[in-house]
Amino acid sequence: QVQLVESGGGLVQAGGSLRLSCAVSGSTFSLNTMGWYRQAPGKQRELVAVISSAFSTNYADSVKGRFTISRTTAEKTVYLQMNSLKPEDTAVYYCKMEHRVSGLDYWGKGTLVTVSS
Repeated sequence: QVQLVESGGGLVQAGGSLRLSCAVSGSTFSLNTMGWYRQAPGKQRELVAVISSAFSTNYADSVKGRFTISRTTAEKTVYLQMNSLKPEDTAVYYCKMEHRVSGLDYWGKGTLVTVSS
């Protein structure tokens, strides 16, 4: 059974930092594109950052220069380092895996990030 488990969310003041983790189990990892998405109250889920199997990255304009996505193959984990957090970054953050072989997408259950002003 494929599982993605996010951790690292919490309450932080504006200007602070958090590091999110997403651990993958029950699946291969190295060939798959991994991404972080977020959904704020009353808004649609949006892409935050994505990292390919070749470690190329892409970011939403709103987080460029503040967030960094990374991955470790040995630990089958993807990270999101979030610096200079703003109240508008408040959302539930979800991890997504695009399984290259099956073509299926897998999601974690999310972790809540709250940034106070």
